[in-house]
Amino acid sequence: MLLLAGCQQVMRSQKTKNADQSLQEKAYLHLRGRILSGNLAPGTTISEASIARELGNSRGPLREAVRRLTAEGFLRPAPNGGSAVVEFSRRDVAELYDLREALEVYAAGRTAEHGLRPVELEPLQHTVDDVLRLRDGLRASDKPHLDAGGMKRFVRIDLQFHTLLVGAAANSRILKTVADTRVLLHIFAIRRKGHDAEQLTQIHRYHSQVLASIAGRDVPGAMRLLGEHIRVSKEERLREFDERDREIALGHVLSDLYGGDLP
Repeated sequence: MLLLAGCQQVMRSQKTKNADQSLQEKAYLHLRGRILSGNLAPGTTISEASIARELGNSRGPLREAVRRLTAEGFLRPAPNGGSAVVEFSRRDVAELYDLREALEVYAAGRTAEHGLRPVELEPLQHTVDDVLRLRDGLRASDKPHLDAGGMKRFVRIDLQFHTLLVGAAANSRILKTVADTRVLLHIFAIRRKGHDAEQLTQIHRYHSQVLASIAGRDVPGAMRLLGEHIRVSKEERLREFDERDREIALGHVLSDLYGGDLP
């Protein structure tokens, strides 16, 4: 009898633990999704009470989700308490791209050593072709840049290409680190302007040449081209960062001149 009661108590405890973990995961995915979609912009302070009401949960599971997102680099402690969505400095952006270059170039070299199987080559080629289709669609639209929807599609295609490339190296630790790095860079990329047709052409050329080098087992060529591709992307993002800083600084100057009432 005592043994049965003990087993029932263990089962109840395990059931409660599983329920708590499920609520924590739900809160984590909800909050992470809002950050990645741009719904919670960089610098935004997190209102635990408000998000808990959205989820219909107590604040306990949400606190665990906040701790997890802080450890992963999505959130940071806010000056007045609580947490805020991470804002990247220029140095943060540069360092994340440097990390990408180091890991992805190494992975590309390893993949080029043994080549690609047809099951790996086909989806990679499909992502390469998707960039060209995206560019052709932009040209047909007569718009100068991709709109928000077009950029979301591009980011998805680009992420798939680089993830498949690193995944082919069969190193799960590198794949996870690169994936985490790109997710963090996505937060910064949310507010970037859309690519134009020339940028898409250049990206397609790099992806196509990198893939051809890896498929042809050209280790030095694959590593050189991918490194150059990532460095070009890094410089573009840093220029955007500097332009945004100048726009913000100009806004402050004009606000001071007109006392907050801009003409």
